[in-house]
Amino acid sequence: MLSIVANGQFPRTLYPRHLIDTADVVICCDGALSTLEKHGIVPDVVIGDLDSVCGRALGRFKGKVVRDPDQETNDLTKAVRYAVENFPQERQIHILGATGRSEAHTIGNASLLMEYAGSYPQLEMDMVSDYSTMFALTDSETIHVGEGRRVSIFSPDSTLRIKSTGLHWKTDDVVFDNWWKATLNRADRDAVKLEFSHRSLALIVLD
Repeated sequence: MLSIVANGQFPRTLYPRHLIDTADVVICCDGALSTLEKHGIVPDVVIGDLDSVCGRALGRFKGKVVRDPDQETNDLTKAVRYAVENFPQERQIHILGATGRSEAHTIGNASLLMEYAGSYPQLEMDMVSDYSTMFALTDSETIHVGEGRRVSIFSPDSTLRIKSTGLHWKTDDVVFDNWWKATLNRADRDAVKLEFSHRSLALIVLD
């Protein structure tokens, strides 16, 4: 298991912290380095354009720092790309610290999960915070969420229809032409089946 820590709100609750503490590999976006140090966590890799890391910190992590000057991608995407290229044996990636502190970053990072799902279908990838777990689907799937859990579905594809079984309010006729259309649903059983009308992209948020 590999964990990536971004420079958003650092998790305080047990589960997301467990994903960092027990990871085989921890990749840190450069802006989060001081936060990890504060919590006594030593990353295996620090990556980014390094514009937000002081020289002394770089010295302390000599040999673990990767400078990626690409201005067309954010540090989270740089970290994901590095993980895929350098740790191909890791099939499960958890992203922490990617939400909070900035609404714009939260929305942008959440949407990136759909891009990653399309680009790296071999990976199980999610984004975990103190409040939710997010992941993307590219086709029909049965997801185990736990009865009573809140489930929200987002998609950039207004032609997509998702037939649902196990949700309190069926999504069969939902047109995904705005973000709120399938939010704050509830699971009436442990497993929820989502049947896509065609291969596409959807973001699932479990609160």
